[in-house]
Amino acid sequence: MQKEHVAKKRFGQNFLKDKSVLYKIVESMPNNDYKIAEIGPGLGDLTKFLVDVKSVVTFEVDTDLCKLLSDTFKDEIATNTLTLRCGDVLDTWKTSLLDEDYDLVANLPYYIATNIILKALADPYCHTILVMVQREVALKFAATAGDKNFGSLGIITQSVGEASIVVDVPPEAFDPMPKVDSAVLLISKTASRSDEKFENMLKIAFTQPRKTLLKNLSSHYEKAKVSQALLELGLSATIRPHQVSTSDYHQLYNIL
Repeated sequence: MQKEHVAKKRFGQNFLKDKSVLYKIVESMPNNDYKIAEIGPGLGDLTKFLVDVKSVVTFEVDTDLCKLLSDTFKDEIATNTLTLRCGDVLDTWKTSLLDEDYDLVANLPYYIATNIILKALADPYCHTILVMVQREVALKFAATAGDKNFGSLGIITQSVGEASIVVDVPPEAFDPMPKVDSAVLLISKTASRSDEKFENMLKIAFTQPRKTLLKNLSSHYEKAKVSQALLELGLSATIRPHQVSTSDYHQLYNIL
């Protein structure tokens, strides 16, 4: 019955078929009593593992899949182990996705992955983010100062917790095969992002990543003030944005 569902391009559907990756995701889940929020359950392959260990709230935008899932998981729905919410998760996600502590565990559609992770980082009720995303996106969130991928996403993540890549996943692990490599990203939060002004400064800092930080910041702040701030922090006037640590960015922000 599951095989009858054809993946829909508009929803970015690629169904994970490699069981070893599913096991890896489940193994990496935090050991706590929080509920799980799952976005884009697809055919329910990961959901089957999740409902065995935790109470799950799952969000699915595809009405055909919603019917299939409500059929597949009718027992779990009846016992409240699984709550199925049909519709676009971004329409219901304002400040918090759930009104209680939760961990996000999901195989995210690539076209909304970055947006979803940023919302989860800002959500005070979300504690852990364990998601399958495009590898390129995972590298940006997990990057540290000096990496060529290091940018505002890495700094925002480091400001609220720690990120790591659990496992790289090749296209062959999916049906249909995506054109890109994937990775499972784990972010353990210790706080939530809340400073929009700081994030606006980061956008300015990384406007032209190949230019110097001084040049980028001087497009918005007084150049003499930026030069003085870099001097105070012992940073070279020719330093590039990706070479500056998260703590230095916070100090720069406080000075500017």
